[in-house]
Amino acid sequence: MKSRITELFGIEYPIIAGGMVWCSGWRLAAAVSNAGGLGLIGAGSMTPEVLQEHIRKCKAATSKPYGVNVPLMYPQIERLMDIIVEEKVPVVFTSAGSPKKWTPFLHEHGVKVAHVVASSTFALKCEQAGVDAVVAEGFEAGGHNGREETTTMCLLPAARKAISLPLIAAGGIATGDAILATKVLGAEGVQIGTRFALTQESSASDAFKQRCLDLNEGDTKLLLRKLSPTRLVKGGFYTAIETAENEGASPERLLEIIGTGASRRGIFEGDVETGELEIGQTSALLKGKPVQTVQQVFDELVAEYKAAVEKIKGV
Repeated sequence: MKSRITELFGIEYPIIAGGMVWCSGWRLAAAVSNAGGLGLIGAGSMTPEVLQEHIRKCKAATSKPYGVNVPLMYPQIERLMDIIVEEKVPVVFTSAGSPKKWTPFLHEHGVKVAHVVASSTFALKCEQAGVDAVVAEGFEAGGHNGREETTTMCLLPAARKAISLPLIAAGGIATGDAILATKVLGAEGVQIGTRFALTQESSASDAFKQRCLDLNEGDTKLLLRKLSPTRLVKGGFYTAIETAENEGASPERLLEIIGTGASRRGIFEGDVETGELEIGQTSALLKGKPVQTVQQVFDELVAEYKAAVEKIKGV
């Protein structure tokens, strides 16, 4: 499983955890890094002070490479970047904005940068901006999605054709077979969200994890297109949003319905009925599984990948 991604980040396996709000704290990041992948702390749901605390705890829990995921629309982005540099974070994954401004700053301080995109057009812009790697995230992913709604199977070959940089696949990846499939389509690593969001080390609530492990096909859907397309789990919050959208609600009205702290309530506090629940389509593949440790997930992914390689030999 060696690739330009393992070489770039100094990791054993080209497996990166998503930097997910309310899930990706220091425990999850450290566990993924200790298992041989690249763990990310999700800064999107943290104040600068809380992020600094998580970075320090992560450094104490692992001697291996780790990183921070930074949504570029974060309101205190300057303070966040200063903390990342002060704490000597080795890797930053950016999203939700242009990497052009912050990539040179991070490179000046020895930080490697990957940026998440949902189209081959923006993949090319990332290469022009000087990032070290690109994450091509398909429509299947949980949480915030690209407006293009392109599936991973379509996005990967288009992105591979557009750029020469190391390419990471994201969206709809939860098994070793899927890792091999993305490799065939040009990816050199994968970023996995849903699978790690539902592990023991994830900071999400037990109620959220169990709800997601009970989902069937079709129990998630992309809504909130007038704001920021988001894949949500069916339930009370989902129904309120879908009903409003079907009635032609304005962006302002949708923001009123969402209110404040909806994702914290749903994911972190476990209000699975009125809180906002975000998870990817691969949750249906995990139906009936127990809440596993990160190491158990890695063991399964690697074994499945090796079995898939053997299966196609001679085909």
